[in-house]
Amino acid sequence: MRHNKKFNHLGRTADHRRAMLANMAISLIEHKRITTTLAKAKELKKYVEPLITKAKEDSTNSRRVVFSYLQKKEAIKELFGPIVEKVGDRPGGYTRIIKLGTRQGDRAEICFIELVDFDPDMAKDTTKKKATRRSRRGGQKAAEAPAQEAPVAEAPAAEAPAAEETAKAE
Repeated sequence: MRHNKKFNHLGRTADHRRAMLANMAISLIEHKRITTTLAKAKELKKYVEPLITKAKEDSTNSRRVVFSYLQKKEAIKELFGPIVEKVGDRPGGYTRIIKLGTRQGDRAEICFIELVDFDPDMAKDTTKKKATRRSRRGGQKAAEAPAQEAPVAEAPAAEAPAAEETAKAE
């Protein structure tokens, strides 16, 4: 029976799984976004978010605890430096998973997992609204009709200033 076995083992032994999640967490911290399978991304989210929460308190003990999970000094410096500065006021939810589709070879669901405050594309979308083009039934015919009328409307307007200039010249 499978009672009370809640987390995904990812088809690996405990040591292999721990090493894989640590390496993925280091890559996520260094690159801010990584592409992986959906199952690994969900497990990585559960692995890395408590580490980011722990990093909010910059003490020797919290650095040692996080280092026991990650084992890479450059990742620790990055985590306790720029990452904590950006997520310091956030109460949680430091990562975002966005699905990309399925992998060609084995149909595994692929996604990318990223740190929320480090995505420049999402920041641009929130500040700038895009105008959406609304269309009605009829397709090309409806779009062509106003385009044909526009040059006709512009022609008299272009001739009117020319007529005024000739009147001023006389």
